[in-house]
Amino acid sequence: MQQITVKIEGMMCGMCESHINDAVRRALPVKKVTSSHTKGETIILTERDIDEAALRAAIDATGYKVLSVETGEYKKKGLFGGKRIFHGGQ
Repeated sequence: MQQITVKIEGMMCGMCESHINDAVRRALPVKKVTSSHTKGETIILTERDIDEAALRAAIDATGYKVLSVETGEYKKKGLFGGKRIFHGGQ
């Protein structure tokens, strides 16, 4: 799975985040998309390659400006990091 981090200029609130998320979901085959106006970024998880030009066009159409796009392998984060932990028992 790929993680695409998009730095975006112009997001000011939760509604801005929703506009970006909705535009990305409508335009591209993504598994998950989350935006943060405080960080000025959108994180996209996808199983397929995404055309960067189409991604930029989808976000530009909302009135926000894409500053950068970075693609990399998705690494699961979290408390257990995907590892099995067994408790108790003998």
